[in-house]
Amino acid sequence: MKVPKRLQPLVDDGMIDEVIAQLMSGKEAQVYVVRCGDGLRCAKVFKEARQRSFKQAVQYQEGRKMRNSRRARAMSKKTRYGQKEQEQAWLSAEVDALYRLASAGVRVPQPFGFVDGVLLMELVADDEGYAAPRLDDVTLTPEQARDYHGQVIADVVRMLCAGLVHGDLSEFNVLLDPQGPVIIDLPQAVDAAGNNNAAMMLERDVNNMRAYFGRFAPELLTTDYGKEIWALYESGELHPDSRLTGHFEHDTSSVDVGDLMDVIDDVLEEEAERLAPAWEGS
Repeated sequence: MKVPKRLQPLVDDGMIDEVIAQLMSGKEAQVYVVRCGDGLRCAKVFKEARQRSFKQAVQYQEGRKMRNSRRARAMSKKTRYGQKEQEQAWLSAEVDALYRLASAGVRVPQPFGFVDGVLLMELVADDEGYAAPRLDDVTLTPEQARDYHGQVIADVVRMLCAGLVHGDLSEFNVLLDPQGPVIIDLPQAVDAAGNNNAAMMLERDVNNMRAYFGRFAPELLTTDYGKEIWALYESGELHPDSRLTGHFEHDTSSVDVGDLMDVIDDVLEEEAERLAPAWEGS
């Protein structure tokens, strides 16, 4: 096929020898199958910010650490340079997450490089060498559903132990190769310790997987791995090999309204004392 404009620099530099076909086009990026030497890889071309339909970047970027303080200051401003730096940080997040998760034992595509908004990575393939299907494109037996669900939950745990939450996990961004599920699409991965939405996102990720696999193995619909995993993480007891039950005991104890009102009164009294000098001098 004709070489897309965004891929031409990589062809010119010898990183890509041939563009075979477009694999998919989504809200965030277009993905192509390319030949690099004797092997096939994926080239993920991220769309420019004005072309993307993903509108929740701020929610996902909360807590991400900038190694360069100058970049961090620039990103906090609305200048053209600041917006450019923020865009670059957003795009490089997937590359950073892929390397981090691969080293933690999570099944993700192997990254090979990131150049000018193009991510070169492993082509996850089926038995015949073609691009592996998404979970949404397959029909599973109950046994397969239970097995693959267990593998995905184990990877969610490994991700959290590595400090990340996928944030957008569903049957549309998990591929299925001969060894099982492979998690993809990570530009929105959030910092588990630094993002106030991390617990909600992890539970949503897990519940999405529960709903999908529960189509084929209905008993999975009664599990509650999300809250169990987060509770272990918050208590410092979550490990990559933690044994999970799929159940979580919710706190059903009633709130002592009297104690709660006492706390509120104490806070109000402290605030009044703090502001008293300003009142007296007015």
